[in-house]
Amino acid sequence: MLQVGDALPEFIGTNQNGEQIDSQKLIGKKLIIYFYPKASTPGCTAEACNLRDNYSFLEKDGYQLLGVSADSVKRQKNFSEKNALPFDVIADENHDIINQFGVWQLKKFMGREFMGIVRTTFIFDEKGICTKVIDKVKTKDHAAQILE
Repeated sequence: MLQVGDALPEFIGTNQNGEQIDSQKLIGKKLIIYFYPKASTPGCTAEACNLRDNYSFLEKDGYQLLGVSADSVKRQKNFSEKNALPFDVIADENHDIINQFGVWQLKKFMGREFMGIVRTTFIFDEKGICTKVIDKVKTKDHAAQILE
């Protein structure tokens, strides 16, 4: 998994509108990239809505925000529109970005083991260097964790 001190990986992802997002064009502002398991599930919706509701505070602190999951562009678009998300969510169906950040891992749920996205948030400074990794995400209070 990406660690504090690591550089922002180079990637090009497709957002909910089918537009290309180039990570190298995000350098210059503080950046939050959060990974979530599946759009429109209760935990992921709570997390996205908490970030949406606190987006103005994140912007005021100079952050740009980007969500990533393995969902399709269509599913990301529905998720974004349904929840009025003011930030981009990337569809990473091939797990290219997910693997670069190291968040595709073995998970355990109800006695079952499977591979999946570990809910994780990475914060980068203006130079594209990771300054914080949040791996114990509180979905209903995530913005406060970021702003701490």
